[in-house]
Amino acid sequence: MGLFEPHGRYRRGDGQVALTVTTFLTIDDMPALAGKRVLVRADLNVPMAAGQVSDATRLAATVPTLAALADRGAIVLVLSHFGRPKGRDAANSLAPVAKALGEQLGRPVGFIGDCAGAEAEAAVAELAPGMITVLENTRFHPGEEANDPGFAAAMARLGDFYVNDAFSAAHRSHASTEGLAHLLPAFAGRSMQAELTALEKALGKPQHPVAAVVGGAKVSSKLDVLTHLVTRVDHLMIGGGMANTFLAAKGIDVGKSLCEHDLAPTVLDILARAEAAGCTVHLPYDVVVAKQFAANAPHRTCNVHDVAADEMILDLGESAVEALGDALKICKTLVWNGPLGAFETVPFDTATVALARIAAALTQSGGLLSVAGGGDTVAALNHAGVADQFSFVSVAGGAFLEWMEGKALPGVEALKGNRA
Repeated sequence: MGLFEPHGRYRRGDGQVALTVTTFLTIDDMPALAGKRVLVRADLNVPMAAGQVSDATRLAATVPTLAALADRGAIVLVLSHFGRPKGRDAANSLAPVAKALGEQLGRPVGFIGDCAGAEAEAAVAELAPGMITVLENTRFHPGEEANDPGFAAAMARLGDFYVNDAFSAAHRSHASTEGLAHLLPAFAGRSMQAELTALEKALGKPQHPVAAVVGGAKVSSKLDVLTHLVTRVDHLMIGGGMANTFLAAKGIDVGKSLCEHDLAPTVLDILARAEAAGCTVHLPYDVVVAKQFAANAPHRTCNVHDVAADEMILDLGESAVEALGDALKICKTLVWNGPLGAFETVPFDTATVALARIAAALTQSGGLLSVAGGGDTVAALNHAGVADQFSFVSVAGGAFLEWMEGKALPGVEALKGNRA
């Protein structure tokens, strides 16, 4: 019986991540499933527009698990939250999502109007082996977010086994993400397995040198990430508005740039920690500035010491990107979270696109294992056209960030040591 034993290799694009042995059972370790009821915690919390799913990425991510279980004759019951309802709310029903999931699977997907209780139990009793059915929004019950043992037990009565395939919700200690794993034999689904394997390779037991790209608007939103990373990586590359705060802390005038001047003592502490840990912090020495933040606004590239009082830094300069690219060429592992500039607005996407393409090329040549995550990061890599050329791109947001902070994730911890 394998504990994430290598069942081949996980692939993302042409980048490869070898599977490693960890402390989790996977769906390959499950016994005979014909006629057995399997509760699968997926993440069906997808964006909607005019009543239709507008981005099916998360639905596609859970297809391999659902299809594999159904093909083994299991009665597959899909659990998920959706939105932030205050009690039952038809606007937050998973019914339309179930239909979209069926389109992704290429097979019928049923729907049951509750996820616990007598009505749900009666409906589940009518299902045949091989069927896949979505249960109603777990957050319609207050016991979900409270991780109420009674509610978890009510859901557990619907199933014989539990599979967690929602890494993106693993940072929440809720009944469907954590409580259920203690009540039924618990396993990691394909998506969860791929996430945990890639993250273990990226920061758990990585090949050094390790680089981390951390961007975004504010240092304050990623203080824990930065503090943790300087003790784990060899090169920390700072971009976005965060770089302005670092530059200002070092006494550089950043003009009208987005900057958290009050965090200067904190930034200096992070820099001191990095130096003590032997981590090189890369800050830009040339930047792209403009007097207004607008698409194709007049702009120029200058040394960081030459930013005028009425200018704002909106991107890294060409020389800064070249220096970061040179540093990546000597690295074996890369973790990326956050853009380098205001990538949504041309031409301030240039640095993010350029470095993303360098990282992708290094990954494709086999010299770099690259793992990226976070909503803006995924959007930026898609914008650069290289998301499928990284070793792994996580669809998780909060869970990925908490993992970068070094925090234990309740939904993951609950799977440890579960030997069915």
